[in-house]
Amino acid sequence: MERLPAPTRPDLVAADRASFIGPLDTIGVDVFNVPDLTRELRVDASGRISMPLIGEMDVRGKTANEVAAMIEAQLDRYVRNPQVTVNVRNSVSQVVTVDGSVNEPGLYPVTNQTTLVRAVASAKGLSEFGRSEDVVILRTVNNRRIAGLYNLDAIRRGTYEDPPIFANDLVIVGDSKERRMFQDFLAIAPLLSAPLIVALQ
Repeated sequence: MERLPAPTRPDLVAADRASFIGPLDTIGVDVFNVPDLTRELRVDASGRISMPLIGEMDVRGKTANEVAAMIEAQLDRYVRNPQVTVNVRNSVSQVVTVDGSVNEPGLYPVTNQTTLVRAVASAKGLSEFGRSEDVVILRTVNNRRIAGLYNLDAIRRGTYEDPPIFANDLVIVGDSKERRMFQDFLAIAPLLSAPLIVALQ
């Protein structure tokens, strides 16, 4: 019996995907050799941070490297050759919403490894009435709302690729009305005086 080959090192590392800072995220700012300016900051609800010497700065929708470059440019008047490193410590803005017929609907963190199957698994999988062939991803691209319809069973069989999930995506799992109706019939079956026959697809 042939064994599955072991993955190579590149197989174990997901492709890089830009991660953007958003409201209520927490970032760490490290200014080399200036401990008074090194601190942890929480982005406010409008996407701004406030630092000594610099004041307020809009960091919404920027990467950590872009924010570091902005801080360096502002500090250049006060610090000789400033070297700034910015790290995202905690992100609450990079999330996907998983809704519909899943066991635990909610908001889940998005990383560069998040795919549709993994997002649904984060929500503890499909509920009793969930339809694996009726899963929709809603996404906004260039201010246009677009939707994609996916079949989880086909993805699991390898028929097509497991699509990547990005921040602010909305994943909705459809509901099987036929199965739900049958369950409702079963609930009232003890009250019926004659057998009940229901045709299911």
